[in-house]
Amino acid sequence: MSSLRPRLAIGLGVGISAAGVMHFVRPEFFDAIVPPWLPPSQRFWTLVSGVAELIVGVMLFVPRWRRAGAMALLVLLVAVYPANLYMTWDWRDRPAGERVVSWVRLPLQFVLFALARMASGPWRTSAHRG
Repeated sequence: MSSLRPRLAIGLGVGISAAGVMHFVRPEFFDAIVPPWLPPSQRFWTLVSGVAELIVGVMLFVPRWRRAGAMALLVLLVAVYPANLYMTWDWRDRPAGERVVSWVRLPLQFVLFALARMASGPWRTSAHRG
């Protein structure tokens, strides 16, 4: 498993970095899945999440930061999940193919979460001393 962790982290790093770049290449797609009632603006959250994804991606590439990067990815996946829920609700009247994409994104987040958890390695707990 230990030889799998670095490859898994690098694969996740490639994926999350690519997603981060896309926030700047096609921001209007990401703007549309940010709930419009979030202040200050949809574009703000698109750019912030894009920067966060790029930072996490870099962390996953650097062996010294890999564990922290995997844990940061766990937090990021939880933070962006509401946008995926909103997207699924907002796309309810779109063509079937687009609705399928929005529904597939929901469980995919859990798969990514599990992979990031695996990439983070064992979690240490301090022994309780009483």
